[in-house]
Amino acid sequence: MFTWRNFFFLVLLHSVFTGYVAAKVIPVRPGNNVQALIDRAKAGDTLLISKGYYKQHSLVVKKKLTLIGRDYPVFDGLGKYEVLFIYADSVVVKGLQVQNIGKSSMNDLAGIKVSDHRDVVITGNRIINGTYGIYLQNSKFCVVKGNYIQSNATDELSSGNGIHAWKSTDLLILDNIISGHRDGIYFEFVSNSTIRNNRSFRNVRYGLHFMFSNNDRYEYNKFSENGAGVAVMYSKVVTMVGNIFIHNWGDASYGLLLKDISDSRISNNRFLKNTVGIYMEGTSRIEVNQNTFEENGWALRVQANSSGSNFHRNNFVGNSFDVATNGTLMLNYFSNNYWDKYDGYDLDKDGTGDVPYYPVSAYSVITEQVPVAMILYRSFLSGLIEMVEKILPTLIPDQMKDDRPLIKRINLHDRNTPVN
Repeated sequence: MFTWRNFFFLVLLHSVFTGYVAAKVIPVRPGNNVQALIDRAKAGDTLLISKGYYKQHSLVVKKKLTLIGRDYPVFDGLGKYEVLFIYADSVVVKGLQVQNIGKSSMNDLAGIKVSDHRDVVITGNRIINGTYGIYLQNSKFCVVKGNYIQSNATDELSSGNGIHAWKSTDLLILDNIISGHRDGIYFEFVSNSTIRNNRSFRNVRYGLHFMFSNNDRYEYNKFSENGAGVAVMYSKVVTMVGNIFIHNWGDASYGLLLKDISDSRISNNRFLKNTVGIYMEGTSRIEVNQNTFEENGWALRVQANSSGSNFHRNNFVGNSFDVATNGTLMLNYFSNNYWDKYDGYDLDKDGTGDVPYYPVSAYSVITEQVPVAMILYRSFLSGLIEMVEKILPTLIPDQMKDDRPLIKRINLHDRNTPVN
């Protein structure tokens, strides 16, 4: 019996079957003209690229194709050129080694570049010795996963970023290892995107850098030994969860730098052995909770132009200075944090101290005004200043206090944030 439902089902089945049959697997071997094979392939085809050395560059993909490398075939930019341009939706690039990308003062040359398209997947590739590794420009719903991106940058001017995204949305940056670039990951005008479980280390400037990027999330990443760990600037509604910021040392280095951002959350992160754990300038309405600050120079440096942020249920352990500020008026709030320097008492045994804790030390106030005074830190003089300040407080801002400091350290262990 004929029905329209049966008819549409047969049409759909026919289109799926013929589409499946039409798709081909095209073998590619060293010595083949790869661009010619790309041009001759039909939308939906797969190029299966054999192991070997391909002295070919500036390859352009303008249709939906899948490029799969076997045992990391090498595509070499010879220190002059880009290697792969993608100008099509739903392209997949997997298992290639792209190396020796060129440098230019006029153009951002990249190992793999996606421009003005969507649903592109770049996964399991090696990108070595490149100015820019993977470059997403005006792209949507793209996935960059499991790539190894390594270069040898020595300064900011002559280098590029490992993963660079500009004017894009709904990106997923997942499980990548990035080192030796200007910034490991760079977002500018990027929204509704997630950066998860990446390792970004030994980059010249930042492990991760946000500019004018809203409604984004980065979680369970590790940022180590960078010029500074992460910078979030001129952005709002950024969620920062479960990350590790470790060994970001230098005279102007931070685990996390926040500048002119608002309405964001910093939760369940570890700030370990950084010059400054978090530096806040021009920030507003930031929730900072359930983080651990351990063995940093300064755990927090909160500038006086920051306001409306809440710091609660954090651990402060072994830091030279827990909190520093450059003003006398404090418009941020501290409550229920654990401070290892707290020497108060808990007579009613409710788990919180009976007297407030003032986390700003007198000597941190002095060093904010006279930085060279750090040379006398932990000297007899600095100890004397701290002792006098406790008896006759004059330097510490009255508003900067935790009225309910916790007596015991909070257990914030999370299996997703290993230190090693």
